[in-house]
Amino acid sequence: MEEGERPSDEERPAASPWSGWIATLTGWIAPTTFVTAMLFFFGYAYTNSLYSYFGIDAATIGFSTQELLLRSSSALYLPAGVVLSGVLVAALAIPLVSGRARRSAGSSRVLRRVCLALVLPVAALLVLGLLAGIEAIDAGPMGTPVLIGGALLLALLARLLNVRGTGAAFPAAGERAALGVTVAIIALCAYWAVGSYAQEKGEADAEQLSHNLHLRPAVVLDTSERLSLGWSGVRETPLPAAEAGAHFRYRYEGLRLLAQAGGRMFLIPRQWTWETGNVLVLPVGADVRVAFHAG
Repeated sequence: MEEGERPSDEERPAASPWSGWIATLTGWIAPTTFVTAMLFFFGYAYTNSLYSYFGIDAATIGFSTQELLLRSSSALYLPAGVVLSGVLVAALAIPLVSGRARRSAGSSRVLRRVCLALVLPVAALLVLGLLAGIEAIDAGPMGTPVLIGGALLLALLARLLNVRGTGAAFPAAGERAALGVTVAIIALCAYWAVGSYAQEKGEADAEQLSHNLHLRPAVVLDTSERLSLGWSGVRETPLPAAEAGAHFRYRYEGLRLLAQAGGRMFLIPRQWTWETGNVLVLPVGADVRVAFHAG
């Protein structure tokens, strides 16, 4: 092959069979990491909000990472379903609309006008989000991140739809930095909204649980030493000394299991109230005997 002559297809080096796998893994690892981190963040925020209602810090309980991830799953069904439905609609609509726009010059002009018309709602959402951020309007704990993130996401989708309708490259040379900042702000708003939702969900579930403690497992606690709790609804009974040197001497009833982790149980009185209630942190060991029962 002479100098300056382009190599033919046969002379070009074959693409590495690993390149396809690397591209596939790169496309999956980043979203998977993002979702896993969000699930962990939601699980911790939800758990901390739930047990803070009872006066306990989640770090004190010591749940494992797996337990936090599992605790986040049930509370995320509804928001995850809404988000995934929106993604599905966008994934189906954008190729359909952009494909029709490329096949018809008139449709392309209409598409550009529609994308430009979205500037007004995007600006309105941004203004509302900023007003909610400075508490000029009451949009709730999730108002600011949802409004700002939704505005930026709508602008990004409109730009993508416009570019795909015209067949131009995306992002353009001068848009890469702006695109990166926009995606970063959208991700930040997503975490912000998830944290706010987790806090609200945790507080609501904790309040509901406090009025339905009968749903938690009932605990009968035998100890070798007197605890002198004196809590409302908790009954202390001296155990009969069946033989000299009996190990367990006192029995406590009227307790419910709130949580268990790290070799400790967190017991709460059946008649717990937010104003006067306490939680007993009980290390599991040879000095205590615990029995669970329903009802």
